[in-house]
Amino acid sequence: MNPFVKLGLDFGPLVVFFATFKFFGIFPATGALMVATIISIAVTYSLTRTVPIMPLVTGVLVLTFGGLTLWLNSEFFIKVKLTIIEVLMGSGMLLGLAMNKSFAKDVMGAAFDLPDWCWRTLTWRFAGMFFLIAALNEVARNALTTDDWVNFKVLAVPALFVVFSLANMPLIMKNEIKPAPAPEQKSKAA
Repeated sequence: MNPFVKLGLDFGPLVVFFATFKFFGIFPATGALMVATIISIAVTYSLTRTVPIMPLVTGVLVLTFGGLTLWLNSEFFIKVKLTIIEVLMGSGMLLGLAMNKSFAKDVMGAAFDLPDWCWRTLTWRFAGMFFLIAALNEVARNALTTDDWVNFKVLAVPALFVVFSLANMPLIMKNEIKPAPAPEQKSKAA
């Protein structure tokens, strides 16, 4: 899949949520997020004939907590959704480590060839990052106005992931296994 299409499918629902919130408020934004998530999953499936597990889990949670938000007319559910997703992700990383599996490798293994110890280190770090974002969301949803919480969710959380990714690049670059150079072929002089 084209990386720009994937980026649009991954972040499109968040952009729709943010834009709708700015013009219409949290409840219409929640409905728009639900619709955009369904469209994103459907387009992903139509392009790849598969849906990766994380967008699927996220989609189920968006529909569940978004539905509760709209049905009960309560912001609580859409705000707590981020905490639940991040706790599930962090717990999944730790569960994988307990089963001697690195989910960081499953996600990024196609991009980087790293030794197993490095994948384990990255998995621990990802777990910590997910739990940190869950804790920050709990503080944000309880201490901030809805406007400020939306800014935190849409702007600060992705920025934290960018900083986290950049902070891990030295570990990745230092330990990446480079393929052995191809032996030079000698030409025969006739």
